[in-house]
Amino acid sequence: MSVYYKSTRGNTKTVTASEAILTGLSPDGGLYVPIEIPQIDKPLSVLANMSYQELAYDIMSKFFTDFTEDELRKCIAKAYDTKFDTEAIAPVVKKDGAYYLELFHGATIAFKDMALSILPHLMVTSAGKNGVTRDIVILTATSGDTGKAAMAGFADVPGTKIIVFYPHGGVSNIQRLQMATQRGDNTYVVAINGNFDDAQTAVKKMFNDKEMQAELADKGFQFSSANSINVGRLVPQIVYYVYAYCQMLRAGEITEGDKINITVPTGNFGNILAAYYAKQMGLPVNKLICASNENKVLFDFFQTGEYDRKRDFILTSSPSMDILISSNLERLIYHICGNDSEKTAEFMKELSSDGKYCITDDMKAQLDDFYGGFATEEENFAGIKDLYEKTGYVIDTHTGIANAVYRAYVDKTKDTTPTVIASTASPFKFAVSVIGAIAPDKLSGRTDFELIDILSELSATPEPYAITDIRTAPVRHKTVVDVCDMAAEVKKILGV
Repeated sequence: MSVYYKSTRGNTKTVTASEAILTGLSPDGGLYVPIEIPQIDKPLSVLANMSYQELAYDIMSKFFTDFTEDELRKCIAKAYDTKFDTEAIAPVVKKDGAYYLELFHGATIAFKDMALSILPHLMVTSAGKNGVTRDIVILTATSGDTGKAAMAGFADVPGTKIIVFYPHGGVSNIQRLQMATQRGDNTYVVAINGNFDDAQTAVKKMFNDKEMQAELADKGFQFSSANSINVGRLVPQIVYYVYAYCQMLRAGEITEGDKINITVPTGNFGNILAAYYAKQMGLPVNKLICASNENKVLFDFFQTGEYDRKRDFILTSSPSMDILISSNLERLIYHICGNDSEKTAEFMKELSSDGKYCITDDMKAQLDDFYGGFATEEENFAGIKDLYEKTGYVIDTHTGIANAVYRAYVDKTKDTTPTVIASTASPFKFAVSVIGAIAPDKLSGRTDFELIDILSELSATPEPYAITDIRTAPVRHKTVVDVCDMAAEVKKILGV
C-alpha cells in the first residue's frame, strides 16, 4: 500500500513522503498528515525479536512508501549507530512500578536525537529522489533541545545549511552551551529577545513568505524544517513506542495483546502525537497521558475543549515544555474533526486572530484516548526526590513532570495498567534543577559543571560525552537579535 500525504488546511494535491519531508510545511500553512494510517501487520511477538534498526525499518517503511528498501535501510543504519551509547538505542528501565523509556542515549542526550539522527539522511535522500539542486536551508525554532539535535544531525551534511533560533535566557545553561559550541561550517545559531512561541511564529511566517522564498530561490536556496511539524521527524518517533512495548513483552512484564498506558511530557504535542499514531496502527494502548508543566494550555484543552494561548508565559525548570502554541495539536484536530481541512483551517485562523478556538462536542468526545494532567514546580521536584530516595534512579525535570502527572493519575483513577513514561532528557542536561530536587544543600555557590560532578557521584553514573565535550569547546555562536529582525538575519547569513 502506498501512503500519501495531504495538508491539514487545504485540499491541495497529495504528495509523497519524500515531498512532504522536503517541504516540511505545506504551502497553505498546514501540516502534512498521512491520508491513511498503516497498520502493524506482524504479531508483536515477532517484532519483539527485532533490533531497534530492524523494527525502525518495519514501521517507517509503512509510511515512507516511495523510499526503496535500500534507501531507507541506509538512512536507518547511518542514524542509529555508535552515536548512541547503548546498543538498545532506547532501553526501558522499570523503577517504582513504572517503565521509563530512556530516549536520551544519543549525541545530544535528549529525545530529539531519536528522530533528528535520521532526518538529515531522509532529507538528502528525498532531495535526490525529487531532483532538487538547490541547497536546503533548515530553518527551525527551538525551546532548548531541537536546535542542538538538529545541528548535530545536519552539521557538514553536503547541500544543507541549518539556522536555529532560540529564546535568549529561556533555555538552561547547558542547553545554551550545547548550541553555542556547535561545530560545522553550515550551522548557525541565533538567540532572540523573546520566547519560544515568538521564535516559532516568526519561523512559520518566513516559511509562508512567498517573496522571501523567491529571493532565496534566485540565490540557490530553499527552506525546509527540522521541527516536529516535519513528518520526517514525526514518523521515527512512532518506532520507539512500539519498541517499548516489545521490550516489555520480551521481558515478560506483559503478555501479547495486553494494553499499556503511555505518559509523555509535552509542550509542542509531537511526541505524544507519535504515541497516538502508534495506537492507531494497532499497538495495544489504553490511555495516552499528556503531562504539562505550569504552562498548562494542553491540560486546559483536554479539560474544556478550548485551546487558549492568551495567558502568562511561565519560565519553569522544564524549559523545553515552556510552550503556549502546540503546533502538532493541529494534526490531532484534523483527525478528530473527520479529516476536514476546511474546519481545521478555520480553527487555526481563529488561533491566529483571536488567540483561541473551541472544538465541538462531537470532537471532544473523540479525545477519550487522552488524559490531561499537569504538575507544578513543587510537585515535579518532590516526585524526582521521592523516586531517587526510593530507588536511587535520577530523572530530569521534563521526565519529572510526566512522573508526577502519572503518579497523580494513578491516585485519582486507581488505574494499574502497566505504564511507559517517556524519559525525554538526561538529568545531566538539567543538573542545576535536578540537584535542587534531590540534594538542595549542595547547590549553593557551585557552577553548572561542579553540580554535574556531584550528580554523577549521587547517581553513580558517569557523565555523558555530550557534557564532557562542552566543558572545553569554544563558543562559536554569539548573535542575539530582536524578533522583528529574524528574517533579515536569515538573509544576512545566506548572503541574500
